[in-house]
Amino acid sequence: MEYKHTIGGEASYTGIGLHSGEISTIRFKPAGSEEGIVFIRTDLPNRPEIPADIDHVVDISRGTTIGLGNATVGTIEHVLSAIKGLRIDNVRIEIDGPEAPVADGSPIVFLNLLRQCGSVQQDSERVFFELDAPISFSAPEDNVDIVIVPSNELKITFMIDYKHPYLGTQYTWLPSLDYYEKEFAGARTFCFINEILYLKDKGLIKGGSLENALVIAEPNMGEEELKHLQDVFGYHKPVTVSDEGILNSHPLRYHNEFVRHKVADLLGDIALLGIPIKGHILAARSGHKTNVELVKKLRQIQKKNELKKIYQKGKSDDVVFDINAIMRIIPHRYPFLLVDKITEFVPGESLVGIKNVTINEPFFQGHFPGHPIMPGVLIIEGMAQAGGIMLLNQYDNPENFVAYFASIDNVKFRKPVLPGDTLRYELKVISLKRSLAKMHGETFVNGEKVAEGDFLAMITEKEK
Repeated sequence: MEYKHTIGGEASYTGIGLHSGEISTIRFKPAGSEEGIVFIRTDLPNRPEIPADIDHVVDISRGTTIGLGNATVGTIEHVLSAIKGLRIDNVRIEIDGPEAPVADGSPIVFLNLLRQCGSVQQDSERVFFELDAPISFSAPEDNVDIVIVPSNELKITFMIDYKHPYLGTQYTWLPSLDYYEKEFAGARTFCFINEILYLKDKGLIKGGSLENALVIAEPNMGEEELKHLQDVFGYHKPVTVSDEGILNSHPLRYHNEFVRHKVADLLGDIALLGIPIKGHILAARSGHKTNVELVKKLRQIQKKNELKKIYQKGKSDDVVFDINAIMRIIPHRYPFLLVDKITEFVPGESLVGIKNVTINEPFFQGHFPGHPIMPGVLIIEGMAQAGGIMLLNQYDNPENFVAYFASIDNVKFRKPVLPGDTLRYELKVISLKRSLAKMHGETFVNGEKVAEGDFLAMITEKEK
């Protein structure tokens, strides 16, 4: 058993934002045992609070940005990395600007501040994301591959592979968080000179300099190019290039500092899951975009597991929700409950439900005597009920709500359904909001499509 921790005091740091160029002060404060990591924009009316989780990520184009309404906080990955590297679960972070300070381009400044505050054990038990089997994620367009395998603690293996004379292939691994502070927290962010010139010209790194990032030069840069860089950054002294190809000759803190920074970034991004991970992450060439996509996938699995704990009392490897769980989620009952079990479920995206059609179904008495065929409208109703499970699971108390279908369009029936058939409902979400959803449903028997349609549903609270 492990317990959650917060910090024991307060600490602050003032610095410039990498992209916005705005000066802001960030202040760390203790938090309650169930608060998680929360950013508070103290410079905005009503001091909006933004949870640092995957559901509040609004931009990953240049670092990780979270938001709620019109309030956002950008470039938070180094702050989150330091927090998770020290195994802190709950902390309130006040900030009076739109972006966390870049500091020296690494998490070490924030880690040292948190160290000063100390760590306090809380009375709430830690919950971990644990794996029963490996999980893989690939993004071929970005040449990224990530695999997570079961482990009794968090481990990270990372490889980068750049086709650049000064930065080729680097590899490192984090065997446990015990090694983070000494071996990874000081690794600084990096970029290539062509990237920084482009971003500087577009005004996208107003706070960027050769002091808060490792800028990698091109081979054989001439005096004229270096003089141009001196003018771009407004330096009084000439810009130099080290033997490792780093502008302004910053010595490396680690022989493979570049890949170690990627590990620090990844740790900050997986903090968005909201709970610590027990697993070994093996990542090749991943960045913020694919890190966040990975966390979204883990969040879906986490939601499914949480729902199974709530509704699915017995354990079954091939069933997400059995009939008893289904009846806890939707209000339908015999003779109008037309879903027997849910076998696949990706929260907010897709669902597969099963209905075994037997001769004992009451509608066969009249549809049709001597020639039993399942009414097509009931196939549509079965898909709608499966879709209702998708929608109602968003609520902590689904028994107090009901899903009404506002429209059903593009319905087609392709084959009759007979006693003895097994219906496989496949529902995919087209759009999903808190109380309104559009889904496309298809029903199959032995792999052949028998019906399909588009559903628009609204969630309303039951009348009391």
